[in-house]
Amino acid sequence: MEKQRERQIYKVTIQGSIVNLGLIILKFYAGFFGRSAAMIADAVHSLSDFITDIVVIAFVKTAQKPKDTGHAYGHGKFETLATLIIGIFLFGVGVGIAWSGTKSIYSVLQGKLLPSPGIIALIAALATILSKEILYRYTIVVGKKLNSSALIANGWHHRSDALSSIGTTVGIGGAIFLGQKWTILDPIAAVIVSFFILRVAIKLIKPCIDELMEKSLPEDIKNEISKMVLSFDGVSDLHNLHTRKIGNNYAIEFHIRMDGNSSLVQTHDKVTEIEQKLKEHFGQATHVNIHSEPYI
Repeated sequence: MEKQRERQIYKVTIQGSIVNLGLIILKFYAGFFGRSAAMIADAVHSLSDFITDIVVIAFVKTAQKPKDTGHAYGHGKFETLATLIIGIFLFGVGVGIAWSGTKSIYSVLQGKLLPSPGIIALIAALATILSKEILYRYTIVVGKKLNSSALIANGWHHRSDALSSIGTTVGIGGAIFLGQKWTILDPIAAVIVSFFILRVAIKLIKPCIDELMEKSLPEDIKNEISKMVLSFDGVSDLHNLHTRKIGNNYAIEFHIRMDGNSSLVQTHDKVTEIEQKLKEHFGQATHVNIHSEPYI
């Protein structure tokens, strides 16, 4: 099952990488020969997308490795680390677009005219919006199906590329059809889009930091765990509940009180039954550690 999941993640990521590589070549060509600084910036954005594809490919394989003597809880957090790296890349791209756009707006207000781009730059911008939006929808659907945070993060990076290309399209289209004085539309739109990109980046980065800092699972999940455990006959007083995420899996540890007159075999069987119930509900890769205490 995990091997199949890994293959699907690779398939989607590699498909996105091929599209990104084609767009990078197209954008740099259109930017240089279409005299469009905005398109060159968009090409750099696509290049960052391509780099994050490589990051996903490199880290997901490691994340799927089984437990070993050096990693008793598995390697799931490598995928979290990949998601964090993608989020940081995305944040950097957003800051870069905002900074570049602000400088361009200032230069226009100072009386400088930005160069008018060629029609090839507009064609490349429209092609980018269409292809990246298709990639976003495809990647997000598969990412949610496979419960892969890294794949979902990469999908949002595709969307950010499409959004930034909208600003590029408006600027290039305005410069071509409205005249050189309207080239300021490009940097204005780019700055607006950069805030959306930064918002997505923060939404990706924050959960990764929470997980790496061992943040507990949400209260509703902890309440669900308590309810399931206490539903077993002879089990009472669940306490010292500790939870966290390890990649896409949960780690659950707690103490319970059971009848002190029960035999060791009976207690062991009951604890095993509880463990299996939790794994059936939250996934077989869930780490469960139960400490039983007697009550008389």
